[in-house]
Amino acid sequence: MSSTPERLDRFMARANAAYYAARDPFADFTTAPEISQGFGEVLGGWAAMVWHGMGAPAKVSLAELGPGRGTLMADALRAAAALPPFRAALSVHLVEASPRLRDIQRARLPHATWHDSAATLPDGPLIVVANEFLDALPIRQFVRRGAGWTERFVADGAFVEQPASDPTRTAAEGEVVEMNEAALAVVAALAARPRTAALFIDYGPAENAPGDSLQALRGGAPADPLADPGGADLTAHVDFAALAAAAHAAGAAAYGPVPQGVFLARLGLHARIGRLARGADATTARRLMQGLHRLTDPHAMGRLFKVLAVCDSALPPPPGFDDA
Repeated sequence: MSSTPERLDRFMARANAAYYAARDPFADFTTAPEISQGFGEVLGGWAAMVWHGMGAPAKVSLAELGPGRGTLMADALRAAAALPPFRAALSVHLVEASPRLRDIQRARLPHATWHDSAATLPDGPLIVVANEFLDALPIRQFVRRGAGWTERFVADGAFVEQPASDPTRTAAEGEVVEMNEAALAVVAALAARPRTAALFIDYGPAENAPGDSLQALRGGAPADPLADPGGADLTAHVDFAALAAAAHAAGAAAYGPVPQGVFLARLGLHARIGRLARGADATTARRLMQGLHRLTDPHAMGRLFKVLAVCDSALPPPPGFDDA
């Protein structure tokens, strides 16, 4: 019996909710904070500099969207301890929908406050970090067919197409155009807040272009994204140009995107890893340098991953975007 077609974004949202509720995502992929402690540490330094640019308010919320195991935030807080006034001013907020992941985060960050969405983050000065968060938000896909468009739905483990309105993008016959309404909504909402700075680190092209980027990982290997919903992590490339446009439309400033390798170098990651390696045994030092290479080399994560900052236009440009 044929199933009722389900729009792709609804299928993706349902599949990822089931996946994160029941499975350990780190069995399927490794994120930057798990590769090197220096990643979270330099982002903690970034947050401290942004706080200073805000005028060093007596209270500031430091939030992470999709905090995984809590590794990034724990490393960032360790770095923040080097600036006691900043550490004393901040409260930690984690946006996490998965109860299972919240339990893991709670063991590492017992004093944090949890939120189901960014909409409930507290008023007042806010600094947000989101690493590989937007890529897991559900996308819609449109296909150019002749003079019109169709939209992709999922039925019985395969794509089906239904007539659709114009997504206001250009594409050639048969090409796929993606739209991530959830990511645009997150960025626009944060951009509309005063005294807010948000940092998004994810993978995707600097300029939007047609193409099907939906992918799945199961057991660390590529898998069919339409098979076994909830059994694999579904992601898609982030459209940084569209996110920057959404930020501008909401009245905020957008900086970047810049390649992750360039951004981390500007924040001093090489120097930080060098200091850690000098005080470590040979095995640990080698692991630290391998992690640095993986995060920054253009042939690894250094170019594929990019960094976009969205800030209240009244704030000074954030660090790391010197030439953006």
